[in-house]
Amino acid sequence: MRRRRVFTLLIAFAALAAAGGQATLTSSAAANAGKVGGKLVIGNETGSTWTCQFNPFNSAVSLASLGFEYEPLEAVDILRTNANGTNPVTPWLATGSTWNTTYTALTFTIRSGVKWSDGTPFSANDVVYTFDAMKASPALDLDAVWSADGGPLTSVALQGTDQVVFTFDAPSESYFYYVADQTPIIPQHIWGSLDQSELVSYADTKPIGTGPYLVKSCSEDNIEYLRNSHYWQSKRGHPVPQIQEINYPAFLSNTPCNLSLIEGDAQWGGQPIPNIKSSFIAKAPAFRHYWFPPVENVSLFPNLTNPLLSKLAVRQAITMAINRPAVSKRGESGYELPANQTGIVLPTFKKWYESSLNTVSYDPSKADQILQAAGFKKGSDGIYQDAQGQQLSFTIVTVSGFSDWDSSLQVITQDLKAVGIQVTVEDENSGPYVSNLESGSYQLAYAGGGGPYPLDGPSPYYELRGILFSGNIGSTDYSRFSSPSTDALFNAYPAASPAQQLTIMHEIEKVMVDDIPVIPVTEGVNWFEYDAQHIGGWPTPSNPYAQPAVYQFPDDGVVLTHLYPIS
Repeated sequence: MRRRRVFTLLIAFAALAAAGGQATLTSSAAANAGKVGGKLVIGNETGSTWTCQFNPFNSAVSLASLGFEYEPLEAVDILRTNANGTNPVTPWLATGSTWNTTYTALTFTIRSGVKWSDGTPFSANDVVYTFDAMKASPALDLDAVWSADGGPLTSVALQGTDQVVFTFDAPSESYFYYVADQTPIIPQHIWGSLDQSELVSYADTKPIGTGPYLVKSCSEDNIEYLRNSHYWQSKRGHPVPQIQEINYPAFLSNTPCNLSLIEGDAQWGGQPIPNIKSSFIAKAPAFRHYWFPPVENVSLFPNLTNPLLSKLAVRQAITMAINRPAVSKRGESGYELPANQTGIVLPTFKKWYESSLNTVSYDPSKADQILQAAGFKKGSDGIYQDAQGQQLSFTIVTVSGFSDWDSSLQVITQDLKAVGIQVTVEDENSGPYVSNLESGSYQLAYAGGGGPYPLDGPSPYYELRGILFSGNIGSTDYSRFSSPSTDALFNAYPAASPAQQLTIMHEIEKVMVDDIPVIPVTEGVNWFEYDAQHIGGWPTPSNPYAQPAVYQFPDDGVVLTHLYPIS
């Protein structure tokens, strides 16, 4: 899933997160510096079986690829802020980077001594190739950074033997996150042999990456990873990674996945567990913990090419008909708070919130009034229809196995029926679900900003850019919303001062409230449960060195380099 996050104006999430406590580790990373061993089992409900494809640019499989085998230039920690309000950056495949004074040229120094997992040396040429491939095949440009896709990037060039210079046509500091953290670097000696038309569809069944893990075997039911014993970070004085083996079972629904966590078969969870304190924590309170930082929205996406959903009155009625507190309580056990129509996640991004704009609230009577004023009339079955007899009857697609979303949609279905809008929920496996979202082959979709995976960032700008910027139609602008004036706001943001950026965000919020291109329902969180009995080094609210959700890539790779076995 295309994901967009920012580099500047970050917010610390830790104090805002609902936490089940921090791990009290029985030993430290230093004490285990020379120890390699153990097995990590991941309990994350994926909604479909594995295809055993690992193309990091394939939205449906990148969660099993980016972070494990493929890596970024630098790792950006969006859960922490420095004293100057920026976020910590950890050199990764690059040893560092610098901007020019106008933020129109960004130079990375590429790390030496790194090898691809087949033994071929990694170099700056691989970095140039990666971005050139994105330019040649726009479907790979997941964050629309190239100028041809609506971004400011105009060229990527080798400088000397170990530097790569990115040139932009406007000040572009906020694009650092996309370029440095969100782009997987791929090997030219493998991918360069492919025809340009093959890059997007390339299965990559035997991935050759620079990352900490190698794919040992893959079936539709499980991916088995083994540590990369020649991983470049091991040169820091102790082995990295330290966990010998990882199993990633393909869970089709939350229920068996949660059972694997509750019974102790899995140690890293990535979905809601009902009654988590009694069902999960209480079984081993000294070792089991959770942390759910709110980071984005879970929303209804109306397909604006649909002749009925393209009508503003219909979208206004839908957003007013939904009882968000009830969805939060019944669907998400209260772990996810009700969202608001501005799209601003509260309290995480409170400083950006223009409260005077959020006039949309639960009001079924007003929803009825709006539809009637727009010329809709109820038929004998209680469903509104237009003058041509077309009913307000739609299908909502969702991910199969996401039981919390299914429960949320039960509330939404009842709420909409109460105001004369009929909806039918259709569960889809994650592969076709993502494909249908990106192609617009749906009427209504229930999704996070990135479909089944997060589109979060340290500022609301980046989620909203993902879902509203027209350059993202075909990726994360699922609604197919297109507005030149709104695009201009997003394009003006990178060069704006902090005060101007706040004003721009308020204008974007006004678009959300006035045009209702997307309908936020609950505030999505990083789902994260972990068992520290046999594995240490987990991120915690007091040490948020990476986003903790296992599906949050490439942060998952950062977490994997921190974990270690405990005897």
